Amino acid sequence: MSVFATLVEHLADLLHPRFHASAAAAAIVLFTALVRLLVLPLSRAAARGQRARAALQPKIAELRKKHKKDPERLQKAVLQLHAEEKVSPLSGLLPSLLQLPAFFLLYHLFSSREVGGESNGLLTHELFAAPLGGRWADALGDGGVFGAAGLVYLGLFAVVAAVATFNYVRTKRMAAAGGSMPVPATDEQVPGLAAVGKVMPFLSYATLLTVALVPLAAALYVVTSTTWSAVERAVLYRPAAAS
Repeated sequence: MSVFATLVEHLADLLHPRFHASAAAAAIVLFTALVRLLVLPLSRAAARGQRARAALQPKIAELRKKHKKDPERLQKAVLQLHAEEKVSPLSGLLPSLLQLPAFFLLYHLFSSREVGGESNGLLTHELFAAPLGGRWADALGDGGVFGAAGLVYLGLFAVVAAVATFNYVRTKRMAAAGGSMPVPATDEQVPGLAAVGKVMPFLSYATLLTVALVPLAAALYVVTSTTWSAVERAVLYRPAAAS
């Protein structure tokens, strides 16, 4: 934790001449971008894996017809097909899973009053008038929804809502056009994940709740990463990329 706190402080020092009092917030955004760049090769691999899984759908449909009365045998057959084609049904989950440590580091760092036995100086940093260690509830208690800190959260909520709407509309359009979109594993591939596919277009809206509940620093990570994901998917899963 101390090492991570030092990294954030150094990034903030580098950005201070341009961002001044909001340098620590800018450092978190930069840190998020660096994390996303590190997992970009995995995101590209996940996109290739999705296209490979989509190509297997006709064969999986045949297996469903063949083993429709034997779900257990169907699941084994589908898993065997993926193994033969060297396609992992879980490859699309890796980029998200590998980002979790960075998020939890930020969450704990800006939730702790002490780091390494000393007072956590990062808690004194702000994004405009909102403390990076504060939450939306704190902003509501200090000026209300339209107070100085409350307006910062309204801005973040607006960004999340815009990104979520973009994802939702794009998913629906691509599905209607038969385009190449991330296809979640079916229940024959990974039991229980089929239901996730039905609610996936709405998951981005759940980010609003996360932003409201976590420290502002962690919320900045979530908002930046969510926006990055929307742009990344628009590029990696565009129709031209599937051809």
